[in-house]
Amino acid sequence: MQTPAPFEYERATSVEGAIASLARLGAEARIIAGGHSLLPMMKLRLAMPEHLIDINDLTELAYIRELSEEVRIGALTRHVDLQRSAVLARHFPVFADAERVIADPVVRNRGTLGGSLCQADAAEDLSAVCAAVGAQVVIGHSAGERVVPMSEFHLGPYMTEVGDGEMVTEVRIPLRRGGGSAHEKVERRAGDWAIAAASVAVWMDGGTIADAGVALSAVGPTTIELTRAQDLLRGSTPADELFAQVSQIASEDCSPSADGRGPVDYKRHLAGVLAARALRTAIARALAQEV
Repeated sequence: MQTPAPFEYERATSVEGAIASLARLGAEARIIAGGHSLLPMMKLRLAMPEHLIDINDLTELAYIRELSEEVRIGALTRHVDLQRSAVLARHFPVFADAERVIADPVVRNRGTLGGSLCQADAAEDLSAVCAAVGAQVVIGHSAGERVVPMSEFHLGPYMTEVGDGEMVTEVRIPLRRGGGSAHEKVERRAGDWAIAAASVAVWMDGGTIADAGVALSAVGPTTIELTRAQDLLRGSTPADELFAQVSQIASEDCSPSADGRGPVDYKRHLAGVLAARALRTAIARALAQEV
C-alpha cells in the first residue's frame, strides 16, 4: 500500500488557529510541516490521521534568537537554518555537527526542529543533541503554554509529552559560560539513519568539567541520556582514563537491537567509541573558548 488513507486538510494562518483546530478535531488530527517523517508513514498506513493541519505559513515559529540567558529556537526552524546559524555555531556547534549528517539537502531544506523532536524516532539525531545541551521544549495549548525538559519529553518510541489540542512551539537552551559540544555519528551510507550516534555537551571551569550532558541515538527504544556518565564527568579533570570510563558506560547503558545495520555487540562498541570521541571534541572546543 503506497497511498495514504483519506484525510481532511487545512492550512493554519496563526499559532492560535492551529491550536484551536487541534483542540476541536481531537486525537485524530496531526500537524504537518516538512512531512518527511509523517507522509511516508501515511503512505504505508502506519499512520492514518483523519485531519492534517499545515503550519508552513506560520513564519513566526521560524527563528533562532539569542537572549541574555538562553537561545530560543522556533519549532518551524528548518534543518538548513540550524546548520548555518552563527548563533548556534558560537554557542552549540553540536547542531552543525548533527545537521551535516542528517539525511540530504531536500530533507534539510524542508524538515523542522519541531517535527524531528515530535517524531520521537530513536534514531533521530536532534533529540540527542537537545538532550545533551539541556534543552526545554515549549508546548502551546489553548490556555497558554507549558515547558517540558527534554529528559521528560519522549515517553516512548514515537510517543511524546504533547497531548491532544497541543503543539510544540519553541525549544529553549540555557546559556552558560565555558561550554563546548559535539556530535558523532556512524551510518551505512551518507544520509542514512544512524547505526549509532552520540551527542555530548560540557561546561568547563578552568581545567575541570563543571557539568555535562551525554545522549545516544539509535541504540535503544528512545534517545538515551547517559546519567551515569554525566555524574562521572561532573567535577572531573579530562584524562584518557576518564574517556575510557565514559566509553564503557555508553556501551553498557545502551540497549540496541540486532537488525540490518549490525549486531548488538557491534552497536554497543560503536556507542562507546562515539561517546568518547564526541566528549574529546566537546572538551577541546570548550577549552578553546577560554583562550
